[in-house]
Amino acid sequence: MPPRTAPDGREVGAIRGIIDSTLALLTDPDVTHAAVATDQVIESFRNDMFEGYKTGAGIEPALWAQFPLADRAFRALGVTLWSMVEFEADDAIATAAARWKDDVDEVVILTPDKDLMQMVDGHRVVSFNRRERKRLAEEDVFEKFGVSPKSIPDYLALVGDTADGVPGLPGWGAKSASTILARYEHIEAIPSDADEWDVTVRGASKLAATLVERMDDALLFRELTTLRLDVPITESLEDLRWIGVDGPRFEELCVELGFENLLERDLPRR
Repeated sequence: MPPRTAPDGREVGAIRGIIDSTLALLTDPDVTHAAVATDQVIESFRNDMFEGYKTGAGIEPALWAQFPLADRAFRALGVTLWSMVEFEADDAIATAAARWKDDVDEVVILTPDKDLMQMVDGHRVVSFNRRERKRLAEEDVFEKFGVSPKSIPDYLALVGDTADGVPGLPGWGAKSASTILARYEHIEAIPSDADEWDVTVRGASKLAATLVERMDDALLFRELTTLRLDVPITESLEDLRWIGVDGPRFEELCVELGFENLLERDLPRR
């Protein structure tokens, strides 16, 4: 979003973007329930498992300073908020998707993140990139990555995920990983001897040797890329039903940040 300053001089451009984008979502007639997960801190239990896992290093200070304001904005909008400390935001989203996928017509995960593709389930749980207007059901995940959603953690363990600091295994690329996992699904099911592979992969012998040598790393990386489904979410599904902005909080935030024109919108209030 373009830079924008509050009356007190703080940078709040990202917050205005969050509010505008979220209001556009909430006023969509197809949206009945909504929740947002954020990372209150960047580090999580995964940093204790692997030293190279992502940290807050490199985040632009002007953006970093808006993290607390983002949580305030979501609460002011009347949206259920899961602000993560021990777990990550993706774990909360995964937990919610697994918990309520049989109770609603469709769970839509609004993110382009590769790791959340593991939660896609037929057409009941789908991923949607709002910016690119791309919707991925289970067959679309296979078309994009060459593996089914249940193999996504294995895929990311082999090829790596730079966004999360997961390095992957040397030599293993997207094509080799997808070809092997489309056949064997999970890392431990891949035969250790390349002569036993019944699919053709370039450099198979070297890839097999690397996997045998680095199996412990591969399994650790898969654990890192496997989302947790046990985040202690206390809300009920009905708590996620959006009924309007939190009037007092919304007005206070808009005045504080110089967004008074938002108060002219005809928004439902609770």
